Amino acid sequence: MLQTKLSVNINKIATLRNARGGNNPDLVKTALDCERFGVQGITVHPRPDERHIRYQDVFDLKAAIATEFNIEGNCNESKFVELVLANKPTQVTLVPDVLGQITSNHGWDTIKHQNFLQDSVGVFAAANIRVSLFVDANPEMVEAAKTTGAHRIELYTESYANNYNLDRETAIAPYIIAAQTAHKVGLGVNAGHDLDLNNLQYFAQNIPNLLEVSIGHALICDALYLGLENTIQRYLYQLT
Repeated sequence: MLQTKLSVNINKIATLRNARGGNNPDLVKTALDCERFGVQGITVHPRPDERHIRYQDVFDLKAAIATEFNIEGNCNESKFVELVLANKPTQVTLVPDVLGQITSNHGWDTIKHQNFLQDSVGVFAAANIRVSLFVDANPEMVEAAKTTGAHRIELYTESYANNYNLDRETAIAPYIIAAQTAHKVGLGVNAGHDLDLNNLQYFAQNIPNLLEVSIGHALICDALYLGLENTIQRYLYQLT
């Protein structure tokens, strides 16, 4: 059976470091420890204000880690594009953030922004970087993601997480359809946002061909109580 990979988003480690200055906690060491504890990828989402991940962090991490490196961000920012091309990560995940946004809160309208996304995807694909587009669980947006030239989509899972405890079957239904659509048109499927120890296993068991989940906030919060190694093992268990 397909083993879904766990990519840990370490933005919150950088937030904690930046709050005090200096290098405690050490971002690179944390990433290496995550790898040592069994994760298959490291995710970062640098933003223009560098409030958590700094641009230099990306260079430092690229030089150090051995697992898949996933850089998230808005391809409308020229500095972001330059950063990705300079580091050539395994994957770039394109997210339609705006300046000052606290966290990602919607996927691309891949129909409205089709031409822009085709151009952006082409830039990264030409550098042999796998491209994933952050999208809502909407079959039309998934189909249009394919025609941009992207290799994968990342399903934005906040709606699933918010409704999981109310009715998990209803909450996951549009995600199953979106994933089936992706498979039909030849797109790989990633997922992320508010996935946690409560809702991850059900999601992974029911989404066909789920290649990767990217989890940061919930995992780091759990690590405060459970310890980082124990937390990572628990998340990996949900994906078995």
